[in-house]
Parts: sequence; C-alpha cells; structure tokens
Amino acid sequence: MKIHLVRRATIDEFGLKNAQSRTSLEEWLTKIKNADWENPSDILATFRSADLLGNGSSRVVLDIAGNNYRIICKYAFGEKQVHLFVCWMGTHSEYDKLCSKNAQYTINIY
Repeated sequence: MKIHLVRRATIDEFGLKNAQSRTSLEEWLTKIKNADWENPSDILATFRSADLLGNGSSRVVLDIAGNNYRIICKYAFGEKQVHLFVCWMGTHSEYDKLCSKNAQYTINIY
C-alpha cells in the first residue's frame, strides 16, 4: 500500500531550521513516496536502520543523515493506504533524552 504522510510541513519546517538535514530528508521523502508497505516489517525493508517501538505503540524510529537526526512516526495500516504521522523530530542527543524519560512512546507534536 502507498504511504500517506500526514503533515509533510513538519518535515519541511525541520529542514529549514536544520539546513544540514535537508538532503537526507529529501532522500527520506523519496523513499516514503516510492514505498509499498503491507505490514510493519515492510517499514524495516525500506529503512534498514529503523526501530519498531514495542508496547503496542505502532511507532517507528527512523534515522536521518547518518543517525544525526531521529524521527518518531506513528503508523496506521488502512484498507487502501498506510497513514504515517510524524510525531517528533530532533537530534540524536535529543532523542536520547526522550528515551531516558521513556517518553518516546507518548510524545506527539500535534
């Protein structure tokens, strides 16, 4: 199924604030555009360094720009497409702080 990226503006805004991430974000967006997912394991086939979060969270952590940045997304498989919600974006060190508080399961920018 094709991926419906919810709020691409979030990605664009992050790229404007973090210029060094732009090329990698564009590559990430191209992969999303061309992806065909039927189940969560397909996310790992598209993004080999992705981490599917547990606890029934339906969330994935994606590495950007050689692991300099991280994106937390929530995914929902529908009948005709996969909805991918960008919940959080930041540097690797900012992500580590979320993990130390176990907040990676609950954070949401919406």
